[in-house]
Amino acid sequence: MGFGLYIIGDEILSGKRQDRHFPKVREILAQRGLVLDWVSYLGDDRQRQAEALARSFASNDVVFSCGGIGATPDDHTRQAAAQALGRPLEPHPEAQALIAERSREVGLPLTPGRMEMGVFPRGAVIIPNPYNRIPGFALADHWFVPGFPDMAWPMIEWVLDTRYADRCHPPPAGERSMLVRGLAEATLTPLMLAVQEAHPGVKVFSLPRLVPGRVGAYEIELGVKGPDAALEAAFSHLRLGTEALGGIMEAI
Repeated sequence: MGFGLYIIGDEILSGKRQDRHFPKVREILAQRGLVLDWVSYLGDDRQRQAEALARSFASNDVVFSCGGIGATPDDHTRQAAAQALGRPLEPHPEAQALIAERSREVGLPLTPGRMEMGVFPRGAVIIPNPYNRIPGFALADHWFVPGFPDMAWPMIEWVLDTRYADRCHPPPAGERSMLVRGLAEATLTPLMLAVQEAHPGVKVFSLPRLVPGRVGAYEIELGVKGPDAALEAAFSHLRLGTEALGGIMEAI
């Protein structure tokens, strides 16, 4: 089971708004010792959203989706989720009660459009919204929240802290890396695989980058990340193996 993120809206893809969800959700997960495994940007296209959701519903991932759950013509996420699961949309009594209560508090008319925000795919449960109490909804480890950061981020934190608390706060983890010159990634790959196999729970990574001012030259940030208890031995294995291959190493 991994963690995924959909970010919905033509305004993101067109550049009218800059996405803030990706870095923040990654940060929220990291604060709980979790990682974001994938992110996908989708425009306001119901069919494309439904196809993407059908794939992720078929996985074991926990998925957050930000945006598109309103009731304007360009909001399609509720309908796309229903289509992906083959379920009808139906009024959610608790959600509509919260919408009605909020409308009375702020003096807004209780129009059919506002009540539409409480119509979810059959079987959905609601996600509380501490900002204005207009809820999001959830189905099959998919958690649909508004596109507004002030609403979305506290709702995602609530989901993690109440529904996935058992997966938060694993043993402390860290990262060690070094710069390597004079070796190609392909040369290092067998060593990287050997280190991962020898040190369960540790991931080896390589990040090549061009060397400024030297045409065609590049260096590799090579390192390990994982549980603190296994990190030093894995990094030592990686460093000694790189040295044996003739790499030029520099501490970071």
